[in-house]
Amino acid sequence: MSHPRSRPAALALAAALALAATAAAQEPTLRIAVHNDLDAARPGETVEVPVAIFATALGDKLLGRVRVLEEPSTRELLVQAIDLDNDLAVEQLVFQADFAPRQTRTFRLTVGERRAYRKDDFKVYGRFVRERFDDFAWENDRVAFRLYGEALETWQREPLTSSAVDAWSKKTSRLVLNEWYMVDDYHHDHGEGGDFYPAGKTRGCGGSGLWQNGALVVSKNFRGSRVQAAGPIRLVFELDYPAWERPGVRERKRVTLDAGSHLNLFESFFEIEGAGSVAWAAGTKIEKGAETRADGERGLVRAWEHQTRYAENGWLGCGVVGLPGAGVEVLENDGNLLIVGHTPAGQPARYYAGTGWDGSSHFKDVGDWDRYLDAFAARLRSPLRIEIAKE
Repeated sequence: MSHPRSRPAALALAAALALAATAAAQEPTLRIAVHNDLDAARPGETVEVPVAIFATALGDKLLGRVRVLEEPSTRELLVQAIDLDNDLAVEQLVFQADFAPRQTRTFRLTVGERRAYRKDDFKVYGRFVRERFDDFAWENDRVAFRLYGEALETWQREPLTSSAVDAWSKKTSRLVLNEWYMVDDYHHDHGEGGDFYPAGKTRGCGGSGLWQNGALVVSKNFRGSRVQAAGPIRLVFELDYPAWERPGVRERKRVTLDAGSHLNLFESFFEIEGAGSVAWAAGTKIEKGAETRADGERGLVRAWEHQTRYAENGWLGCGVVGLPGAGVEVLENDGNLLIVGHTPAGQPARYYAGTGWDGSSHFKDVGDWDRYLDAFAARLRSPLRIEIAKE
């Protein structure tokens, strides 16, 4: 004998399911083809779907609701919708996938319920570290870095005025930034790596400046910071540099780091009184005994140096790579190996920089680091092609 409430309940459930099915059927969908034109594999490559492709088909106010399914398996991939200016509209849609040489893969983009990320989804992280004299530190599952804030300029114990990029060496894929700062003993390797890289007043690994009258002009420490995208795939943040060695200069620096990558994208937006174009430089410091490489054809410089300041901590490679067609020069100046470029006023200076450590499982020597940098430069010259796929 049935319960007297079972029939109405069943009807209500059926109606709800029918409504949900109708809504799902009406949700927008888009099928895209992604082409790898290189004769080389691209494992864990970040696919950034242009706004012009997805906004018309899916709409742009879809933070957290986009789903990406690979074909033909229909396996769902982790996706991140990024709102860089906090207007609730998506500027970037990114996910990651593997590509074989010369492979074209198709993916279906749909819209569903908002997905809550899990802690294990996150492979990038960054934050302002007030408790460490205004550091801004960031990391992914391969590398970690920090830039220096205002409070460090007047620290009584060891004041430092520098816009160098400091690099940490990681041998773990875990996000460890908070733990290392909490324990405050990160100059020693306790099994996961540490900070063995003395950046000082050099450019460190990827620091920038202006190139004026044959000399490098640099900023003081940053004064403001904000995170624009917090992961789980892509971290984007900005720092403000209003105080410089010479007056009349302001800089807004944007840094982007993707999961699985050893290199950050740096973008510097300069404001210079009376300037119609900007001559800028970025590079790596050169320690005594470091192995260096200057490749003007690729717009690439790198150093491979022995880390012995605190203990025997192996060799760390730093690489700085200009964008294809940027026409950068390569030169040495005041203990730094630099790329020097020119950018029209109002456009950012753009380059990539990052590290590889032989204490990790990814590089055993400088040859591995060079092969990584060469492959990275090749991918920049041949970016993934994305188009709407034919049904």
